[in-house]
Amino acid sequence: MSPFRRKSSAPVDESVTSVTPGEASAPARRSYTPSKKELGRETPKRPVAGRRPAGPTKPLSKEEARERRRRLRAESSAEFRREGGPRDRGPAKLLARNVVDSRRTIGTWFFGGALIVLLGSNQAMPPIVRLISNILWGVLALGVVIDSILISRKIKKLVQERLPTSGERMGSLYLYAIMRSITFRRMRAPEPRVKVGDPV
Repeated sequence: MSPFRRKSSAPVDESVTSVTPGEASAPARRSYTPSKKELGRETPKRPVAGRRPAGPTKPLSKEEARERRRRLRAESSAEFRREGGPRDRGPAKLLARNVVDSRRTIGTWFFGGALIVLLGSNQAMPPIVRLISNILWGVLALGVVIDSILISRKIKKLVQERLPTSGERMGSLYLYAIMRSITFRRMRAPEPRVKVGDPV
């Protein structure tokens, strides 16, 4: 037989190929790591940051833009009515609001009485009307002063008992409560959380 005989190109059946014992027991190469594709897995695709919607956005008409602004203002006003602003935050401010909202204050009649006094003090009015207007103004002013003192004393007592380390200045807390006491209950912001007569 010639040593230069060409090998057959026919496929070799691996099932019947003889394997030596050394080859059968040889471990797999340690440096080989199967890919995720070979293991039947696929790498998940990351979402594209800032991806824009597929279709172009339609510009708002003047009526739609006006309605959108009106809706945003209403939502902002409702949120302020519920939560208030930065000056209304803190447990001491909440306690002061509850003290004011739990009682009937003379200050709620202050602006209405001031309007009556302004009309009654007109020089065209009879002297008796002007006199009654001045007396009413004095009574309202005295009532607001007394009510403010009582509210401030109660706030000071409760803050010292419940919030001794609040760090809130008592003068600003008194002024905050007094200004709320002369505001109509329905116009107060944040809205009252307690009813008149509820314990604080």
